[in-house]
Amino acid sequence: MDSFDSAVYSRNTIEFVTVANEFCKYLENCVDVALPEFVDTAHRVLPLLYLKATLLPVMEEAYEEFNEKFVTEAAYNQIQEALIQKFGNFNLYDEILDPLRQENDEPAQLSIAETFADIYQDVKDFLMQYRTGADEIMINAVWECRQSFEQYWGQKTANLMRVLHHLKYTIVDLNTDTGNELGTDKNTDFNKIDTKNWFITRMQEGYSDEE
Repeated sequence: MDSFDSAVYSRNTIEFVTVANEFCKYLENCVDVALPEFVDTAHRVLPLLYLKATLLPVMEEAYEEFNEKFVTEAAYNQIQEALIQKFGNFNLYDEILDPLRQENDEPAQLSIAETFADIYQDVKDFLMQYRTGADEIMINAVWECRQSFEQYWGQKTANLMRVLHHLKYTIVDLNTDTGNELGTDKNTDFNKIDTKNWFITRMQEGYSDEE
């Protein structure tokens, strides 16, 4: 196995693919998920997605042409609109890191829904490229994904982690203050959510077995 193959099929790459796939599937099927449950789950998944992206191998692109993009405008808008409805009045947040912002400028307001959709677009394109099984496309997919993470969606993920942390651990009632009808009972026990098939659960069980 040459160095390209070892990078494309390395444990770190495969684990990122697994987490990325679960992240994308969750967004694609989030329409009927209540806001508190969505915040709780996303609050756990985004840090793992971020961590696994930092471990992607550093490599050179296989060829100069960029890979085909798979996420259509309609697919992007579907994710965004579902999350706009879900977050309602909580959708806008202030960005902290903006290198172009002057010291006395007001912070830019960003959309949680748009930020999620932006991350989804890059991660989903990577997954579709990786699944082609073509060596050059897979190599470029890993290279592009790491570059995009460092320059673009990594910061967006960090922004969302901060916002979700605030929503999860403040006294705000997510069931009533969103301006929509997607709430659940405020006494919902999120510890009862079935996560036994999640990658992070299986990984933790593996570590326990080794001990």
